[in-house]
Amino acid sequence: MKKLGIFIAASALTLSLAACGSGASGTTTTAAAAETTAAASAETTAAAGAATELTEISAGMCSTPAILTSIGQSADVDIANTLCTKAGIEVTMNKNITGADLPDDCKTLILAVGGSSKGLGAAGIDADQELARTDALISAAKEKGIIVLALHTGGSARRGTLSDSFITPAFQGCDAAIVVSEGDSDGLMSGILSGNGTPAIYVDNTAGTLDALKTAFGL
Repeated sequence: MKKLGIFIAASALTLSLAACGSGASGTTTTAAAAETTAAASAETTAAAGAATELTEISAGMCSTPAILTSIGQSADVDIANTLCTKAGIEVTMNKNITGADLPDDCKTLILAVGGSSKGLGAAGIDADQELARTDALISAAKEKGIIVLALHTGGSARRGTLSDSFITPAFQGCDAAIVVSEGDSDGLMSGILSGNGTPAIYVDNTAGTLDALKTAFGL
């Protein structure tokens, strides 16, 4: 009986220690989750703060004739075309226009930025060729005094390695930008824009791009 009592006491002590250990582990896991959430919140807040520090696009800084092209060959260029039509902006859409093809009377070049491997394949080009076209196109626009307006309206769905490779040169070379805020939670675009002193409008969703376009074109 004495041995049985000792065994029961030892078992109770073991269970008690295990329970304490489990509680500590749960507390640690909860704390780690809280830290992760706080870090994500801080990142989003920082990105939003950077966006609010940007200079706003002045009304009417863009004008027609305007050409709309894709940078990355995603379907966002078709959405941008629809938005321009609804805003009353006459644009000529050419998804693959090159710098050599830019007409002298063009006043604004609109870049619908967002990468799509499927779109690149359909166009018969790879990412490197699209990047080369982007650089040459922006350079030609600068030489001709054409305003370059970058649009990133696809949100987080148009982020990632492929899309980011197109965002960087497009936003480095643009004169103004319109961005759906949710797609810039890490501040990649706002960082480039603020660093270059480039005016921009951040909107809550794709539909909000409509009024931003009207502002840019003074409508």
